[in-house]
Amino acid sequence: MSTDGASSPSRLLPRLLGVLLLIMGLALLAGGVKLSMLGGSLYYLLAGIGLTLTGVLLLATRRAALGLYALVLFASTVWALWEVGLDWWQLVPRLALLFALGLVMLLPWFRRPLLRGQPAPLGTGALSVAVVLAGAAALASQFTTPGEMVKKGQLDRDAVPGMANAAPAQADGDWNAYGRSAFGDRYSPLAQITPANAHKLVPAWTFRTGDIPGAGDPGETTAENTPLKVNGMLYVCTPHSQVIALDPDTGKEIWRFDPKISSQGAENFKGWAHMTCRGVSYHDDAAYASEQSPTGSASPAAAPTACPKRIFVPTADTRLIALNADTGKMCEDFGDKGQIDLRANIGSFAPGGYYSTSPPAVTKNLVVIGGHVTDNVSTDEPSGVIRAFDVHTGKLVWNWDSGNPDDTTPLAEGQTYTRNSPNMWSMFAVDEKLGMLYLPMGNQMPDQYGGDRTDESEKYASGLTALDIDSGHVKWSFQFTHHDLWDMDVGGQPSLIDVKTEAGVKQAVMASTKQGSIYVLDRATGQPVVPIHEVAVPQGAVAGDRTSPTQPKSELNFMPPPLKERDMWGVTPFDQMLCRIDFKSMRYDGPFTPPSLQGSIVYPGNFGVFDWGGISVDPVRQIAFVNPSYMAFKSKLIPAAEIAKQGPRVSETEGVQPNKGAPYGVILEALLSPLGLPCQAPAWGYVAAVDLTNHQTIWMHKNGTVRDSSPIPIPLTMGVPSLGGTFTTAGGVAFLSGTLDQYLRAYDVKNGKQLWEGRLPAGAQTTPMTYTGKDGKQYVLVMAGGHGSLGTKQGDYVMAFKLPD
Repeated sequence: MSTDGASSPSRLLPRLLGVLLLIMGLALLAGGVKLSMLGGSLYYLLAGIGLTLTGVLLLATRRAALGLYALVLFASTVWALWEVGLDWWQLVPRLALLFALGLVMLLPWFRRPLLRGQPAPLGTGALSVAVVLAGAAALASQFTTPGEMVKKGQLDRDAVPGMANAAPAQADGDWNAYGRSAFGDRYSPLAQITPANAHKLVPAWTFRTGDIPGAGDPGETTAENTPLKVNGMLYVCTPHSQVIALDPDTGKEIWRFDPKISSQGAENFKGWAHMTCRGVSYHDDAAYASEQSPTGSASPAAAPTACPKRIFVPTADTRLIALNADTGKMCEDFGDKGQIDLRANIGSFAPGGYYSTSPPAVTKNLVVIGGHVTDNVSTDEPSGVIRAFDVHTGKLVWNWDSGNPDDTTPLAEGQTYTRNSPNMWSMFAVDEKLGMLYLPMGNQMPDQYGGDRTDESEKYASGLTALDIDSGHVKWSFQFTHHDLWDMDVGGQPSLIDVKTEAGVKQAVMASTKQGSIYVLDRATGQPVVPIHEVAVPQGAVAGDRTSPTQPKSELNFMPPPLKERDMWGVTPFDQMLCRIDFKSMRYDGPFTPPSLQGSIVYPGNFGVFDWGGISVDPVRQIAFVNPSYMAFKSKLIPAAEIAKQGPRVSETEGVQPNKGAPYGVILEALLSPLGLPCQAPAWGYVAAVDLTNHQTIWMHKNGTVRDSSPIPIPLTMGVPSLGGTFTTAGGVAFLSGTLDQYLRAYDVKNGKQLWEGRLPAGAQTTPMTYTGKDGKQYVLVMAGGHGSLGTKQGDYVMAFKLPD
């Protein structure tokens, strides 16, 4: 009796799988050959051979396919465990697909046409063992965290004896500056919300600004605003520089000011690198009039003005505007009927090429402002000058130009500040008692080529500079990246805090950086409070350029270990293999690998371990609460003559950067797989706390899910990057909203436990804040408007949360 007719249809499944394995095998074989030629792992070449032969055997419906596949799966499991141990996310691309196909091959109706009624205990048994081993490895990996920079710990105190909040005084329930105070500490003395009740937080109100990205806006239109709460109102600014005053209890609009920004002669705003407003600044004559002088006598009251309380807002069309904080009307005694044209003495620039994205510093007598200059366009861009204006009249008092640092006398009409000098686009910190302004400085452009720079021109680049408030003269400076070729500008607002050390209490300034070091300096002298060491770094710049032999590294740092080929990741073996090929194709010698024509990996990338969100500090508990991110980027230098042949410039941090006037342009990209996922294995984002008395990390946990950044909205806690800052409270709760998923989260500062999360209607790549309403309740406020470059959902929401009544 013939069974061929009955069995032929059942051979379809093995043959279909045979075709699939043949295709998989040939793909791995081709990629494996290329990877091995680059000096990479031989696994993909060998696995490709094994899968190809298995596919051929399945097409021939040979039982030997079971044993051969068992060998491939077993060897893959051993190799995976050898490379990455019991790391679940690293095991997924190595074993998940092979494990699933092994289960299919064990199904009786799959094996029946292969065995043809004859026993095959060796092949079936071997495959069963291989499947069980792979499954056991996957199961065991659920209980371990190798490859993640996690640390469990517990802070054992609520306060350090003798330590108090030394920031300038304000009402406990207010938030009167971007970083809550001029110290940039982002610490609130409010304590209604505690680890015991934070889980009860509920929405209090939602306000929509009406300012959402339009067709004529740049891709990086972002809602990065941290509102102020002062003068009985909330003050919000929107991406298009509108200022809105809200009732803090209800979110009801009180007044709105629209500067009606111009496109500076351009058709639209698409040429702007950013369309954002991180914040506004507040000045109150009465608050300064009531202050006590160092001798105990009251400071003389300021002369009466039409605007005794002022809101200062920088606009995207290069103006600085003063508003009456009570009414929203322009203060006509300031500048030209309420505004200053910041284009004065700057020289030419493309529309959108120069303006301030960050709030100015405000002191008793001055409003001080820097400016953002679009990166990597040319070597002839506007100056990074810092200008101080009279807070009442708008008269220019002094200007500090790092290209002419010794002369702070205001320039005469018709003169121009030094072109292409390093700029300061972030937020100042201010210590009025010491009489100092602290400037987190950017690097001299272009970012990836420095052959034309001099020691003098980049003396103040990529570091922290302290200026005398009254004169603008340099008090001290400290450089964090020498001859910066990686866009390691200092993005975060410095935090001023008194730190308890073995040598006594030190008045310190803390600066978080993209490379991961947190530098702690004496804010009066600039000398290190936490030791800083010069460490050797890779050499070998492109022709015409040079590299610094060493770079400064703080003993307090969140620098990641160098990447290795095995750190490359993917969802499948195929995109992981392509990431490994990409990795091995480029130059990478560790941190500070110089840019190259070959293409270099930049890790940490210019997204930064810490960027403009900075850090928050608790001066009473003596801790810092931080949110480090880890994303690799790649840069490839392109000879100037070939720039025109390349693709378009997507933004100042992505795509072709022309660097007109330099011998090289550059292509910048995140290190991503063909599926658009990071090539490096997770986790990519964490929250952590640091004990400032000993510089040790207390705890560190991965943070954030892929709910809003994966095709399937599953809230898997992989640890995702965050952009934005944190704040801490006397109640022992810290808050963060900047992750790629749409949540505002609360954490116990003692152990990092997530206490609560509130779902948001859009991304919130900003820094939240807290205040007390007129009803006596503590509120937590966040702006949820999304971030164009990061691809988070955009909107126009301002949301407040509080404990239920």
